[in-house]
Amino acid sequence: MQLFRRRRKPRVAIIGLDCAAPELVFERYAHHLPNLTALRQQGLYGRLTSVTPAITVPAWSCMMSGKDPGTLGIYGFRNRSDYSYNALSVANADTVREPRLWDIVSRYDKRCAVLGVPGTFPPSPINGDMVSCFLTPGADAQYTYPADLRHEIERWVGDYTFDVKGFRTHDKAWLREQLQTMTRQHFEVARRLIERHEFDLFAMVEIGLDRIQHGFWRYMDDTHRLYERDSPFQDAILDYYRLLDDEIGTLLSRFDKQTHVFIVSDHGAKKMDGGICLNEWLIRQGYLVLTEPPDTTTGAVRFDTLNVDWSKTRAWGEGGYYGRLFLNVRGREPQGVVPPEDCAALLAEMTIKLEALGDENGHPIGTRCFQPQEIYQQVNGIPPDLLIYFGDLSWRSIGTVGWGRIHILENDTGPDDANHAQQGLFIYNDLGRSLGGSELFDLHLMQIAPTVLRLLGIDVPADMQMPPIDDLMPGGL
Repeated sequence: MQLFRRRRKPRVAIIGLDCAAPELVFERYAHHLPNLTALRQQGLYGRLTSVTPAITVPAWSCMMSGKDPGTLGIYGFRNRSDYSYNALSVANADTVREPRLWDIVSRYDKRCAVLGVPGTFPPSPINGDMVSCFLTPGADAQYTYPADLRHEIERWVGDYTFDVKGFRTHDKAWLREQLQTMTRQHFEVARRLIERHEFDLFAMVEIGLDRIQHGFWRYMDDTHRLYERDSPFQDAILDYYRLLDDEIGTLLSRFDKQTHVFIVSDHGAKKMDGGICLNEWLIRQGYLVLTEPPDTTTGAVRFDTLNVDWSKTRAWGEGGYYGRLFLNVRGREPQGVVPPEDCAALLAEMTIKLEALGDENGHPIGTRCFQPQEIYQQVNGIPPDLLIYFGDLSWRSIGTVGWGRIHILENDTGPDDANHAQQGLFIYNDLGRSLGGSELFDLHLMQIAPTVLRLLGIDVPADMQMPPIDDLMPGGL
């Protein structure tokens, strides 16, 4: 079975579903999702291993460039912008220095339509149309290329919504309605872009799935600590997947039989068991020293408000879906105290302790720690000295201080029921023929870009870090 045979004019359509969980699409919800299930049963599918960290930013840029986070120098939504102690900046499109699929395809005079792919604000010139992503501050910003495309979008749908601001909320009815409205709007714009010009590459990402799973996981998962039986929101996630399936069906009807369709996610989802207060732990272990305790009369406080004694502090951390730990290195940080030659031993010591840290009852949770130079081909930018998957991503990293304990059962940035999982999903369908519904194994997110280029007849750049998917299969697919 040959996937990459020559065709008269092949096209590729990538429909990205941020945070789509393979166990829901392939199993639990499969009979509710006729379009996705038909694509899977007539095509090829499998679990798609994400990068480390399995975070929206940088994972989509890794997928679209074929490069790992270290090469991109992007390690999360916010990254250190210098070696001071509190300088963090959002990783937007200007941060991405490696070419992504639309950049490469444009060089070959092939036309692109790009919609909502994380890491595309501000939008960049391409051979085609681009509508920027959830990082866009609002519709007042210039969010399209070409610039006048925004006026077309306003005629199509009115005020364009990039994300649901404040999705970590207790007002679940409002959140569900906002996410459904936003998603319908996104797919209406997608249909218009497809009709606007003939494309060679179409790529969109819907962010709403990530938001609804973070907001509603407890209502559908009876193993969740905060599970609420018979909640009016028990089918909120299922209903959203149904909405996505319906909207994807409207796109499929607009693709011709020369179109290769990919349904992909940047990572999966799983229930969140709680949070590990990383800086609290560092204080108790003597790695982080304060000159005075924080004022917690109004609750836990942010790290950047603490009075840190940097002359005695060896490490500090940041919160998020995974933990980021930084060493206070002599000659690197302004008041560094850890000799560079002692860093390896200190990280090894901390790794042993962190990976042994159990839940609130001392039961093992399976924490894993990673050093950037061990997992990336290059280490650019300013990476964490240690990346921490608490409970293999079942626990969130909490950066605030003042909880009085290491383990909490909530998120310090607002209500959140789910965390990310390392395995996303992959569905491939050649609309011109059936491929039999075979399951593929050992697929990686960074294989998508070279696979797409091969399908479009474009040579794969030598610096892409993984081969096209067919190169992994004896005799090709």
